[in-house]
Amino acid sequence: MAIVWTQDLSVGVNSIDKQHQQLFEMADELFEAGKTGKSKEKIGELLNFLDAYTKQHFRDEESYMATIKYPGLAEQQNAHKAFINELTKLSAEYDKSGGNIAVIIGANQMVVDWLTKHISGMDKKIGAHA
Repeated sequence: MAIVWTQDLSVGVNSIDKQHQQLFEMADELFEAGKTGKSKEKIGELLNFLDAYTKQHFRDEESYMATIKYPGLAEQQNAHKAFINELTKLSAEYDKSGGNIAVIIGANQMVVDWLTKHISGMDKKIGAHA
């Protein structure tokens, strides 16, 4: 199951679209690492990178929204905080489980579901507003 960003997820803001594509690539790499039995350390590195990149992406996206005076900024900030909290929980659960593959598959499903729903439901409105 490849985790792929598709053109229908385009927000219409090049910098945001590029970051979304990178997030999908990292989620796919994480999924593949779990599926092919990569070491716990490698998966831990990918989770840490995904966590850091997601936080940077949210800062960039929120900064862009502030620049264009996007009226849904507060709602976006709340959604972003909720996602970061979920990702932190999943990472801790993965560490606690000793590297359980079911945890990593669940993490990927959560990331992809959230990204897909968030981009199509909330982020597309940013492009429409710009």
